[in-house]
Amino acid sequence: MPDPKTASPIRATKSRATSTKRTAATKRPAQAERAAATARRTASASAQSRSAHPAERLVLVPLGAALIARERVISRVNDAIDHYSSPSKASAQLRRFERRGTSARKQLEREVRKTRVRVERELRHNRTRLERELRRRRRDGEELADRARDRVSSLL
Repeated sequence: MPDPKTASPIRATKSRATSTKRTAATKRPAQAERAAATARRTASASAQSRSAHPAERLVLVPLGAALIARERVISRVNDAIDHYSSPSKASAQLRRFERRGTSARKQLEREVRKTRVRVERELRHNRTRLERELRRRRRDGEELADRARDRVSSLL
């Protein structure tokens, strides 16, 4: 006769799922403990490596800086070799420099022209304003002189 636990496929699936849940539940605390232990070891090791060897750090920092500078110099030299390794490449690079110089010159000329126009416009504006003010002051002075002349002539 078939076993009542495995008689139906639904019951067999349920019992397997239940046993899987129990197994996973018993594994969780052990996994958590292992992860916590690993984290503690990593934290203590990194704290020791940061503070344990200040003298070593005094040597490693300049050494690292020198190595990085060396790598940059080598990279620049290799780039220069790549750009100028043949006459055609050197010529192309010179043409590129010439185009860049031409565009910079044109940009500067545009800025100078724009600045000159702006300064000339401000100068014309200021001159016009000054001439207008001067005419007004002259007219006021002439009117004042006429009134003073009229007063003097009325007194005589």
